Amino acid sequence: MSYNWGPRYIMPSGVIKTYSGSVVLREDLDDELLRKELNEMSITGPIVGIVNPWYYRRKESDTWIKIGESDNKHDNFPTRWDTASLEDGDYEVMGLMHVTAQKGNVEVSIARQNVVKVNVKN
Repeated sequence: MSYNWGPRYIMPSGVIKTYSGSVVLREDLDDELLRKELNEMSITGPIVGIVNPWYYRRKESDTWIKIGESDNKHDNFPTRWDTASLEDGDYEVMGLMHVTAQKGNVEVSIARQNVVKVNVKN
């Protein structure tokens, strides 16, 4: 069974889907569901790190471009994205969260992605 532990995109505001200039991207996760999934995968050791890289691409494009990344779980993995140099239009933003945990004496990483559609209008 798979548990939907995240990542979950946090909108800068509940209604904003159009971005202009500099925005801060954030995601969160459900620690309890993450631990359940790790346990089900027999990864019962401590979590040693979580990092959330961010990417964007123009809608209909196949290639992702990295925005940046964050390991700041306390503040929901914030990463600043400056859209000022982009052409106006529809884009997708992806948070690709990596969780590394100890399994015996080996570190194991799992990852999940979250993709949201946004509009850039500078």
